[in-house]
Amino acid sequence: MFDGLREKLGRFSDDVEEDVDAVEEGEADDIDDSGADAEAPGEGGSAGDVTQSAAESDASSESDADAESTVDTQPADGTAATETSAEPDASTEDAAEPDRGVAERAKLFATGKTVIDEDDLQDHLDDLELTLLSSDVEMSVAGEILDGVEANLVGETRRRLQSTGNLVQDSLREALYDVISVGQFDFEERIDEAEKPVVIVFTGVNGVGKTTTIAKLAQYLEERGYSSVLANGDTYRAGANQQLGEHADTLDVPYISHEQGGDPTAVIYDAVEYAEANDVDVVLGDTAGRLHTSEGLMDQLSKIERIIEPDMTLFVDEAVAGQDAVTRATEFNDAAEIDGTILTKADADPQGGAAISIAHVTGKPILFLGTGQGYDHLERFDPEEVVDQLTLGE
Repeated sequence: MFDGLREKLGRFSDDVEEDVDAVEEGEADDIDDSGADAEAPGEGGSAGDVTQSAAESDASSESDADAESTVDTQPADGTAATETSAEPDASTEDAAEPDRGVAERAKLFATGKTVIDEDDLQDHLDDLELTLLSSDVEMSVAGEILDGVEANLVGETRRRLQSTGNLVQDSLREALYDVISVGQFDFEERIDEAEKPVVIVFTGVNGVGKTTTIAKLAQYLEERGYSSVLANGDTYRAGANQQLGEHADTLDVPYISHEQGGDPTAVIYDAVEYAEANDVDVVLGDTAGRLHTSEGLMDQLSKIERIIEPDMTLFVDEAVAGQDAVTRATEFNDAAEIDGTILTKADADPQGGAAISIAHVTGKPILFLGTGQGYDHLERFDPEEVVDQLTLGE
């Protein structure tokens, strides 16, 4: 996952870092030259000497300016003195400014810090925006990342040695983490602390792997000591009972279903009653794979939310769906507020735009990634690991 985007982000970091290094080398040369000019005859000047000389020059210039700014003139006839303001010499003011600039840069250089100019960064930010948009990152999310990178770099003094030793790479990592990590919570901790049975309802469109994801999560929970019951609330699709029932048989977990065309809310309600009567920890309820444009099915989802009051509603979609997945997540969240997202086919997604965008757009975290067809191909989504993969290739 992320191979294509990682390569593009790597080029961005390298290009900007190369420019930063070039600017710093130029500043070092300027400081050395200015320091040599500022020294008394002899050798041994330093950045500190440049700073001191600049400060003395500032003080001298200010003193001269104060002395010239007001002149008391006493006429010969004894009338009151008049006050005349003298304009400071423009050439003196211009001459002082470069000294102050050299002094500031000398202090920054001596402490291992740097300042990046906004103009120097803008072309690179434009390239970064195109990179993100071409990788299916949602437009507002791309803007948030750009703002984060710019805020981390422009006009700021940042130590050169940070977590990776690469100023630009660290700034990009921080900006990406801010948008990817929105709303994160510990899924297992929430299961552990909630009153049993915990009811989890799954939503999403047909064909994205929702039913298989439910089976994967049932095994995930069993491996961590939690029992579960599967409920087929997808009563509209022919074959849905058989599909989820086969998963239940394979995993040896109980399964609740009604006749095709029945009320999905009633199925999940029956599963909750079964769990309460049999001390089952978690109810995993499937729903009809609906399009976000289907008003009737979205109303049915709202009914489940209202009557069952599930502990979690999880949205399932394909990572490879990119912008479409982001749009659908927003619509489903409006119909019945989701608590998190599971992205399937993450192993087939070279860009990762949906993974970067969905959490920020919905305000709800990505919890799991589906990485294959096997029941054990379900991985917890770790924002820090994802950011490292995107920027460090780890």
